[in-house]
Amino acid sequence: MQTQLADFIRDTAAGRAADAILRKCVHCGFCTATCPTYQLMGDELDGPRGRIYLIKQVLEGVTPTAHTRLHLDRCLTCRSCETTCPSGVRYSRLLEIGRTQVEALAPRPWSERAQRAMLRAVLPYPGRFGALLGLGRALRPLLPVRLRRKIPRRQAAGQWPEPRHARRMLLLGGCVQPAIAPRINAAGARVLERLGISLLHEPRGGCCGAVSYHLSAHAEGLTFMRRNIDAWWPYIEDGAEAIVITASACAAMVKEYGELLADDPRYAERARRVSELTRDLSEVLAGEDLQSLAHAGEPARRIAFHSPCTLQHAQPLGGKVEDILARTGFTLTRVPDPHLCCGSAGTYSILQADISQRLLKRKLDALQGDAPELIATANIGCMVHLQSASEIPVLHWIELLDRAT
Repeated sequence: MQTQLADFIRDTAAGRAADAILRKCVHCGFCTATCPTYQLMGDELDGPRGRIYLIKQVLEGVTPTAHTRLHLDRCLTCRSCETTCPSGVRYSRLLEIGRTQVEALAPRPWSERAQRAMLRAVLPYPGRFGALLGLGRALRPLLPVRLRRKIPRRQAAGQWPEPRHARRMLLLGGCVQPAIAPRINAAGARVLERLGISLLHEPRGGCCGAVSYHLSAHAEGLTFMRRNIDAWWPYIEDGAEAIVITASACAAMVKEYGELLADDPRYAERARRVSELTRDLSEVLAGEDLQSLAHAGEPARRIAFHSPCTLQHAQPLGGKVEDILARTGFTLTRVPDPHLCCGSAGTYSILQADISQRLLKRKLDALQGDAPELIATANIGCMVHLQSASEIPVLHWIELLDRAT
């Protein structure tokens, strides 16, 4: 694809990156076949190829409008198109550049800005989010059924093993997950303990930065990233083997720290090292002897696995969890169109609720079609989203292994 970028962006880092990405695109349209929003909407502008053209126009000087912003907002950033693309187009990076320029050139109405500011002010902060979730749980009996199902019930984390092994790994605690489902990280620590690995939690670490960064508050997102690097660095210097993350969306984000902070002279080298050490939990278990985790009487053996987009497309680690579950004795049911997004996509389920709910229905129909006893997934956002409408239990896959052993 030929480009003629406008003067305002041509010689910037973002402009050079966008130009290189655009020139890789050969407008073949393979991406439209695996784009969830294109399948739903049937509109070229609601698929990757159409959005690429919209971004190209803006970067070449065409003034964007609310119409431009709408079609970019409707993108889930699921990155299924990147898995499909034969030319290796980094669509998600181009989308971040395009969204930032469109927001600057065609500012949102105050109501949209306020909604996004509220999400950024609450979700990345465990204390604030936990307090709000607690209020929701207190009011849960008074809420309509539809809203009640969106508020997860309180759960106990269970015991966190004392560190006693020579092999030590560091955990990203996260922001919303400790309040919604503290059992996930604790289950990960217990399973790794059985494999001879101690999982350490540094409370000064927190949100990976994805909430802010993907809402075009890039500077704010980078601040969260630097804070995590500062919190983790003493452990890295002390020989931590890896940074383990149980939420696939967070793992995808932290693996990009090196690229996103490459121009920061103070943090570039440490960010690169953090990204090198980052492992999705499935990567850690995939390389271990799992005989000690073999199925030990867990009654629910038929599992439908929902592979989050951040696991199979962004990292990409498609098939890793499925292999672990099969190796430890679980039977996986058939799930049609496993590459399609469930509609959670971070804050998307709030900001684009109608499309999100339509994708959720499709995904649950696919997951429940082969009569599983449980649905498992690998990301807190997907888990809560699926739980809000599923007739069968939904949990994180590491909880299955923890229960079974």
